[in-house]
Amino acid sequence: MPNNFFLRSRRLSCGIVILSSTNELLLCHVTGQRHWDLPKGGIHAGETPRQAALRETTEETGLALAEEALVDLGCFAYTAKKDLHLFATMMERIDARRLCCESTFVERGSNRTLPEMDAFGWFAFDRVGELCTPRMATLLGHNVGLNAMRDSLLAFGAERLAA
Repeated sequence: MPNNFFLRSRRLSCGIVILSSTNELLLCHVTGQRHWDLPKGGIHAGETPRQAALRETTEETGLALAEEALVDLGCFAYTAKKDLHLFATMMERIDARRLCCESTFVERGSNRTLPEMDAFGWFAFDRVGELCTPRMATLLGHNVGLNAMRDSLLAFGAERLAA
């Protein structure tokens, strides 16, 4: 029996960094938590990371983004048990109050069904550190580099490709 037989494989979560040309990032507030996050979630069997990121974004925001508008940022070690595969796109800054989360969970203790995300907003890049978890803030600030990502997306005209 191999030595790694009892080791669990790392889970993969896929998401999209959605930027506007106004130097803002679309974030979702996680229900019952203090922090905001990207639309992201686990990959299903048979899905590609791109398909999972698009599905999760639609489920958590109601946005249907064009597959060809996504730039693959790659896979990042995120937690001890989870990797995060991110994509990026730009879109016009829409009214975040129009967004809605269809993905739900049952709250412990009350058995109420709640949306995974309960608010949405566009935030300046420099607010990521105060709104997101430290791990997500580090990933977005150092690994992704929001300003450089925005410049790259603008240069390639990705804003015109977003749905």
